[in-house]
Amino acid sequence: MDGLLHRLERSAHILTLVKLANVGLSMLWGFAVTYVFVRVLPPGDFRAFLLLVAFNNFTISAEFGLTNIIYARLRRFWLGRSADGDPGDFRPEEMGVLFLFLLGLIGLGTLVVAGAIAGGWIATSVPLLFVLFFIVSALNVLSLLAKRGLAAVDGNILWEGIDLSRRAVSLVALIAVLFGFDLMASVLVQLVVSLLGIGAGIVLLQRRTGMRTRQWVAWRVGGGHIRRLYLRDIGASVLLTLSEITAYNAPYFTIAALSHDPRLLLLFDFVFKMSRAVSTAIRATVEAVLPGLTSAWFRHDARAFGKRLLTASGVALGIAGCAALLLLAIGQRLFDELFGGRAHITLSEQGWLCVILMALALICVSVYVQGALSRFAPLLRQSLPFLAGSLLTMPLALGAGQRGDHASAFMAIYGAVFVATALLHIVALRRLLREAAA
Repeated sequence: MDGLLHRLERSAHILTLVKLANVGLSMLWGFAVTYVFVRVLPPGDFRAFLLLVAFNNFTISAEFGLTNIIYARLRRFWLGRSADGDPGDFRPEEMGVLFLFLLGLIGLGTLVVAGAIAGGWIATSVPLLFVLFFIVSALNVLSLLAKRGLAAVDGNILWEGIDLSRRAVSLVALIAVLFGFDLMASVLVQLVVSLLGIGAGIVLLQRRTGMRTRQWVAWRVGGGHIRRLYLRDIGASVLLTLSEITAYNAPYFTIAALSHDPRLLLLFDFVFKMSRAVSTAIRATVEAVLPGLTSAWFRHDARAFGKRLLTASGVALGIAGCAALLLLAIGQRLFDELFGGRAHITLSEQGWLCVILMALALICVSVYVQGALSRFAPLLRQSLPFLAGSLLTMPLALGAGQRGDHASAFMAIYGAVFVATALLHIVALRRLLREAAA
């Protein structure tokens, strides 16, 4: 059995397929949540539920990329276990501190949601259902520790198998509501399945790393180690996360503040949804080649690193290219269907969206690879110009566009921002190649 798992783990093709299947299930679950809740909840409760979903998205983002730091440090330790390797200065207690932080984040978020419901800011007739659903969704933060920890110790297949099972059961429990299953019972099933899946992942991570149970609660030791060695990395990771979240979401707010054109807001929402779908698929493919990439990096094997990096970039561009072709073929119909025919997208706007997706592919490869190598300070330097461009897109479009119609100018400027950001990341990837040979 171990030999089979090892062979599956070493196959980038199999890893890619498994991860894409998991991404597909994740997207289906997200769609099913909206599809089921809008049909079961009263209109007022559903509007409140959308606020809950928005807050949950922020809670997941508040992980601040800390699991990426643990991945990079644990990966180096795992690859350097041999006599001539360099295991670095990783200590298992670090994972206990991160585990405590993520639990605290979920607990704090739950208290905020409960307080918002009690105070009437989230008005609902089913408060317990909302709190339990928030916990189910927020547990995905904790699942990142199991996922990236097992990925660092060549346990991708183990986690993906657990996570596929967890998501499949959750999806079935959700769809069963449409056939008479109680919604509260469905959420409870999803909560239990999530706890069991994450618990199994943590146990497997402990066994593969040789951790002792007491090391999970040795917070003083782990916290002191973190403060001494990589507090700066944590600061850069937090700033990077805040910059990226703001950059990708800023047009929602600048459009709402500066324009009264509802079509422009719907257009950006469509761009955001397409970008997120493409970036999620690209992440799955990059994660599949990360074992070989990180191994080549820590061995200073520039040739192998460059080859795998080129493969990851080619696959990412292929995904973006397929999405662009699909968009050109059915984009208008998809846009009309999504927004109920309330607005239309022009051919030139579809063209700029295709440019954005192609640039996004290179940005994603750079961000995911550099994040896995704990290069947060360089990533922050590439993110800040993107943040500035994103914030300035709408004000510039107001000056460049025709009276009453700023959508075309917005898309052209936003596309140019993505192209410029992609060029910055290409320079960063070339620098990575040179450092891999040093």
